[in-house]
This record gives sequence, structure tokens and C-alpha cells, in this order.
Amino acid sequence: MPRRPRRPTTAVSPLPQRLGIDALHLTLPPVGDDSPPTVREHLIARLAAAGPGTVDRMLDEGAFVTADGTSLAADAPYAPGLHLWFHRVLAPEPPVPFPIEVLHRDARILIADKPHFLATTPRGAHITQTALARLRHDLDLPTLSPAHRLDRLTAGVLLLVIDPTARGAYQNLFRDRHVTKRYEALAAHRPALPLPRTVRSRIEKTPGIVAAREVPGEPNSESRIELLDHRGDMARYRLTPHTGRTHQLRVHMNALGLPILGDPYFPTLTDPAPHDFTRPLQLLARTLEFTDPITGTHHRFESRRTLQAWTDPEGWATGT
Repeated sequence: MPRRPRRPTTAVSPLPQRLGIDALHLTLPPVGDDSPPTVREHLIARLAAAGPGTVDRMLDEGAFVTADGTSLAADAPYAPGLHLWFHRVLAPEPPVPFPIEVLHRDARILIADKPHFLATTPRGAHITQTALARLRHDLDLPTLSPAHRLDRLTAGVLLLVIDPTARGAYQNLFRDRHVTKRYEALAAHRPALPLPRTVRSRIEKTPGIVAAREVPGEPNSESRIELLDHRGDMARYRLTPHTGRTHQLRVHMNALGLPILGDPYFPTLTDPAPHDFTRPLQLLARTLEFTDPITGTHHRFESRRTLQAWTDPEGWATGT
């Protein structure tokens, strides 16, 4: 199915979410020289990526509805400005076999402890198997939205907003850097490397290339790296990002010669089986600390998860 069209803020979907996913919304454009006589013909052309016969099947099933919830008739004449909603046909997704723990919930926010391998929001091949979709569906919270994001491979503390009227206030905490985020990571122990240290560099993410990279130029990223503990050749590090570039902590650790264990991007791009959940990236968003912009209460939330290679090194080594 096509990429989700942008929804006007005044349009309210007559369709409920399905597995935590909103219905898609589209508006028929003004009449032009190439306007077809029926809505059906317009949809077949507009949704061509869905495959032959898909639009006709959806029309037969009453899948397209107008603003009042009425199913679109297969022979409906073209009507410029008509609003339609429908649920896309989703490809099956193998379930991520780990629960999401709720650390805190009140009338405005929800703090989740996200597992590894679960994306924060729907994107690409990960739609229903995302933290947002699962929490919306499982907790019956259709208005839930993320205040920030964690990488799919990173586990830990995630702030989501329940009350839509408060969404901007919590998102602005992250935009304005009024949130303290601390991570833990496992990597090689390098006794000769002076720590703690602050790493600054310029990181860029090129569309279509999976891994971000450091490039020459004015620094746009900053991370504090501290050694917490070590056992033989393995060490546990505290990482405190002061900016939020894509893959920032992973890039900075790799630049120090300390690629995080289980990282499929750094130092070498690998291609693990997409549904192999046995060797998670050893990176955990351990704590999230902020002053609530609505109540003024100081919050500090801590993940209850552990990093497998530290707590079960034998299981980590064997992938069990």
C-alpha cells in the first residue's frame, strides 16, 4: 500500500484504529482535464502500488468510507474534495517476543520500558510490531503518541503522551534539551583509553544509507562516555548524550574503538536475519529525568531491564 497521506488537522476519522494503527485518509483533488468519471478509477490509479484488483476487492468489502462512515459505492461519481478513509492491507509481521513493561501512567503520560527489536513508531516493515501500536491496542489508548524515539535495536525508558493537549509540552522538553537521558552499553575494555571523556563530532545520516557517519565539519553532536565497571575484556559504560543525532552513541563509541556489542552497523555493516532475536544490541536507555512541564514535579524513571552479555555472558556467547 502507498505511504500514508498527510491528514488535515480538521479531518476526524470515522474508522477506529486497527491493531493500534490509524486509518489512512485521502482527499480527492479538484477536477482537472485528467479527472476520471468515477472515484473507483481515481483510486485504482492513485493506489496502483497496492496491486491489481485490490481497490475493487476493497470496494466490495466496503473498506472505503466517507466522513459520516458510509461505505463508498463502487460506481460513485468523482467528487472533488471528497474525504475518504481506509485501512491499508498490512503484511504479516512476526511478533517481537518480548513484553513492554509500563513503569508509570497518569492522566497525561505513560512511561514504557521498551524491549530490544521493537521500533518506537510504525515505519517501513515495522507497523503493528511497534511500541506505539502495541501500547495503543493493548491499553486501549488510541490517542497515545511518542514524545521522543528510541532506535528499534535499543531498549529502555520511553516517554509517551496520553493527553493530546499536552503532547507539545512534553515534546518540547526534548527539543529544548530539558531532559537528562543516560544509557548503558557494553563494549570491549580498553584500559589505555582515558575515561571519562566528552566526544564531539559532526554526524550526518544520508537517506537510503542505514548507518549514520562522522564527517568533517562543525560538530553537531556531543556525548559523555564513562567507564562503570569491567570484567576481563568486557566493560560496562555510561553514555550521556547532550544532543540527539541518529545513531549518535553508536557512532561515538565506534569512533573510540569501542563498538557496542551486538551492533550490526558498526564497525562493519552486517545483515543479520530480520527475525533473529537472540543477540540484541547491548545498549539500554537506563534513565530518563525531567521536570514535568504541567505539574512541575521532578521525575526520574529507570529501566528494569538488563544487558544480556553482562548478566548472562554464556547465553550471549551462544545466542541462547
